[in-house]
Amino acid sequence: MARDDHGPTTHDVRIGKDLLELVSSAMYVEPLTAYREYLQNAADAIDDARRRGMLAADEPGRVEVTLDQRERVVRIRDNGTAIPRADVLDRLLALGGSGKRGTEARGFRGVGRLAALGYAQYLTFRTRAQDEDLVTEVTWDARRLRAALADPDAGDLASVVAHVVDVRVLPAADSPPRFFEVEIGKIVRQRGDRLLDPVAVHAYLSQVAPLPFAPQFHHGAAIVEALRAVGPLAELQVTIDGGEPITRPHRDAIDLGASTTDIHELTLLELPGMDGGLAAVGWFAHHDYRGAIPVGALAKGVRVRAGNIQVGDHTILEQIFPEARFNAWTVGEVHILDRRIVPNGRRDEFEANTHYANLVNQLSPIGRDIARRCRTSSTQRSKLREFESAGREAAERLAVIGQGAISDGTQAAEMGRVFQSVARMRKVLDAEALEEGRRATLENEVAAVEAELARVGGGVEADPLDMVPKGERATYRKVFELIYECSANRVAAKALVDRMIQRLAE
Repeated sequence: MARDDHGPTTHDVRIGKDLLELVSSAMYVEPLTAYREYLQNAADAIDDARRRGMLAADEPGRVEVTLDQRERVVRIRDNGTAIPRADVLDRLLALGGSGKRGTEARGFRGVGRLAALGYAQYLTFRTRAQDEDLVTEVTWDARRLRAALADPDAGDLASVVAHVVDVRVLPAADSPPRFFEVEIGKIVRQRGDRLLDPVAVHAYLSQVAPLPFAPQFHHGAAIVEALRAVGPLAELQVTIDGGEPITRPHRDAIDLGASTTDIHELTLLELPGMDGGLAAVGWFAHHDYRGAIPVGALAKGVRVRAGNIQVGDHTILEQIFPEARFNAWTVGEVHILDRRIVPNGRRDEFEANTHYANLVNQLSPIGRDIARRCRTSSTQRSKLREFESAGREAAERLAVIGQGAISDGTQAAEMGRVFQSVARMRKVLDAEALEEGRRATLENEVAAVEAELARVGGGVEADPLDMVPKGERATYRKVFELIYECSANRVAAKALVDRMIQRLAE
């Protein structure tokens, strides 16, 4: 067989139309990730506008999200540089050919703009650049695209794109002097309708977008100072339907459902790269570590951000913990600075390389420290429950002794059990897991029990059965003792004996 020694030419290479499906509906399986892609592009455009002097230092980069549930349309508009009309087709029809690669921009693969195409009937990009008096619209028709993908004779990728994209130039009218807008139109109905649910969109953006911390998170100022020391933070002012700007979900108090836990300590750390410079900056907010943080708190787990936009979800760094479950007890973030640590195409993980492996290895000690804190907290809670149980039992028995309705022999036995309860409380005080501040409080509680034990040990001032003939008192005491012996609830038994004594006194 003859051997063809020359390599393929550009005429031999064919890019098939199915690539469009891969970079739209097949790549983005969670509808809300479309917001991340458009916020990422908006952040890049706003950064560019600042560099060019289009945005003043005190002027916020704004992203306005509008949810039209009746028309089933979402609009996302920013005040970044926009795209000049002469560059619109070159920039918006290029697939996998972004001019951002090799720059400081967050996105660089040139496919994220189609993230919502699989969830709508059309996708429109609308732009007006500075000093232009026209608005340019580029619309991808998703219905035509699906028909073309199903048609074996539809042609190659370029032919399909030309068939499904429409371009219009419109008068600027009352549009802003500079803007870029994405319109996701006629959104298909899905379970949960998450793309149009303002609560779901707000929760998602509060976790993922480059937003400021809320005033209710007092550690936020220290975190922002540490991050700004190594580079611009590029926070955006993002609103939904004209509401108040969204903030990050972190608060001083974490809602655990049945209770809350307060953040009382902050760890800031710098993680060096493999050959100098910083790979990342991280922060971890320490609380009481009472258990897993609910998903609804929107802050559980170690999050990772590149360009101040979250990559993946709260499980992305579970591997830094000795046991993955402790990640759910944690509040913290790692901000990537080394551009060799690269998010993958879906931004749900990072590309595997030595720089990312080095980062994970450096985070392992903090994972072990948090695991230690979790175990210590669990041990302390167990000890405190033991202390509370012993203290409650001592108080109940002291109340029975102080009632004076039982015999001297039974009273002596009850006092012996109180001594045992106090010994159990003292044993808890000797545990290393206890914090010193808590230990002092418990010492006072033990001292109060011991003082009450000394008081009742001196005998009751008056016999509550004085009104009963002497010959019958022993019988009543026996009955009362049987009530205490047979009752599973000592407090309820004492209340019953109190009522009986009161009845005898009438």
